[in-house]
Amino acid sequence: MGNKEYRPTLSQLRTFVTIAENRHFGTAANKLHISQPSLSQALVALESGLGIQLIERSTRKVIVTPLGESLLPFAKATLEAADSFVAHSRGAHGRLSGPLTVGIIPTLATYILPDFLHLAREHYPDLEPRLVEEQTGHLMQQLRDGQIDIAVLATPTDTTGMIEYELFDEEFVVVTHDGHPFAGRRDLTLDVLKDLDLLLLDDGHCLRDQIVDLCRVVHAAQPASAESAARASSLTTIMQLVVAGLGSTLVPVSAIATECTRPGLSLATFDNSVIAQRTVGLVCRSSSTRAAEYETLGALVTRAFHMTVDRGRVLIGN
Repeated sequence: MGNKEYRPTLSQLRTFVTIAENRHFGTAANKLHISQPSLSQALVALESGLGIQLIERSTRKVIVTPLGESLLPFAKATLEAADSFVAHSRGAHGRLSGPLTVGIIPTLATYILPDFLHLAREHYPDLEPRLVEEQTGHLMQQLRDGQIDIAVLATPTDTTGMIEYELFDEEFVVVTHDGHPFAGRRDLTLDVLKDLDLLLLDDGHCLRDQIVDLCRVVHAAQPASAESAARASSLTTIMQLVVAGLGSTLVPVSAIATECTRPGLSLATFDNSVIAQRTVGLVCRSSSTRAAEYETLGALVTRAFHMTVDRGRVLIGN
């Protein structure tokens, strides 16, 4: 039976949450930078004080009990509120400061992070951004689990318990090798996708899904990488395949300045009447008390995007 006067410490709650998220005592101890005995003692103290079992231990695996699962969201909310309290205390009137973990998709991170970090240092000198580059599915899971504070990715995600701020629309540009019939064109329609051997990123990258969706708009359009033995996890590798003449691809316009300066590549754009783009937004938990601050930070992400795109448009010629 629990002690009615008992109040868990933040350290005990963080121990419970970390074990529940990782399902492994060793991993949880490493993440909290404490020893496993100290971790176990904190959990035992929490369970004893509450009079319930939160974690079931066995030699093979760690299981969160049904009671533990039901209490886990409250523990996370308590920790988030405490972190927000500290963050607010560091800044004046909501000014962003202190640690902030930002998740961002790979097909955006490489290109806008230098400008974003420069702007962040200029506008929020007390902010300590911690960056996580991951695919969309992983970022959303980490956001739900409280491992990251915000995520910058393609939206909408239509995820319950989240707030999404639309930041900008980003057009796609066709990349071919120099000798391709479409090289340098500025009037492409979606129908040309039927005539391109499109090379795409591996499964899990939202950019792949977005381009496949465009192909579905055009009947019979089939990305080459759906059947090809060539598989790539980065746009850099895709560009090398295009140079080698193995196919063509679509890239977001923010990638042009970095990826499309290689000899042998040529750019083509869609006609102004064609909608071939993705929407990028900032996502945070609806339970967060810092949503307004995150929205302000999103404005810096948008500025960084436009700075990057302006450099790329020199290569397009517009």
